[in-house]
Amino acid sequence: MSIAVLRTVDGWWVQTREGAVRVDTAATTTADLLADRSAVDAAAAGGETVPVASLELVSPVTAPCRVVAQMTNYVSHVKDSGMNPETVPLTFFRKSSGSISGPSADIVKPAHVTLLDYEVEIGLVVGKTLPVGSTIDEDTVADHIAALVITNDVSARDVQLPKTQFYEAKSYPTFTPVGPVLLVLEDGDLARFEQLRLMLRVNGEIRQNSTVADMIYRPTEALRTLTGFQRVDPGDLILTGTPGGTALKAPPKPIEIIGALLPPAVKWKTFFKRQASNPAYLKDGDVVELTIATDDAMLDLGMQRTTVRYA
Repeated sequence: MSIAVLRTVDGWWVQTREGAVRVDTAATTTADLLADRSAVDAAAAGGETVPVASLELVSPVTAPCRVVAQMTNYVSHVKDSGMNPETVPLTFFRKSSGSISGPSADIVKPAHVTLLDYEVEIGLVVGKTLPVGSTIDEDTVADHIAALVITNDVSARDVQLPKTQFYEAKSYPTFTPVGPVLLVLEDGDLARFEQLRLMLRVNGEIRQNSTVADMIYRPTEALRTLTGFQRVDPGDLILTGTPGGTALKAPPKPIEIIGALLPPAVKWKTFFKRQASNPAYLKDGDVVELTIATDDAMLDLGMQRTTVRYA
């Protein structure tokens, strides 16, 4: 059975039915914690508890680390983006680990950003060093993915689109809230990956609601492709894409065709004028809640609850 690990500034905890049990470990990084599995197991077996609500939780994924993300990886999101799910390639981009923040920290919009969007995503936390050329298949992938986390791939669309600059648009401080739970996996848990349901609410309104059954490129293929050109290490974080329901959606095809004929400056000015009237983008004071769990709650990554604040 999976183990729900929490992190505070002064240590690590295991969440149990009775409360949170401190992990007796010297680990200061996620990689160190994953390597000290006996300490995690001991805390999961029981001990003195404190109320989970009394803990001030921070991201259970520590920085610095590699943060790699998959783009357009759910059928519903691909369709929202105006692309064909049958032909969309497996594509990665990077985020700065300086964008990682805690599960209840504010999402801070930089003053120059006007179109702030959300993306609920499952984060895979790597448990072993995988050099370039590693052999990964369905039988071995569970050996390399140590844990799962909730992530929000916050995005400045007015930076991302005209500059095709994913790294900048998604790497501002607080643009990758992580947690609350680091769900440490045990044998057989990853077999239920497809049953995980991702849900995101803004001020209580459901914006995204889908299961992994909608995912195009699963962890085995993603990790195999990624390690074909890049080494990954324990504690590295891989975001696996978001389902449909983000604020950004592709314009209707006729408008898209006309836009392609316009000079870039005119095209983007027209596009952003239309987007400015879209009420789905995040506003100052919005409360964003994310959950990821199987419907029977046997795998449960907790609830992330953040508030948007304009700088």
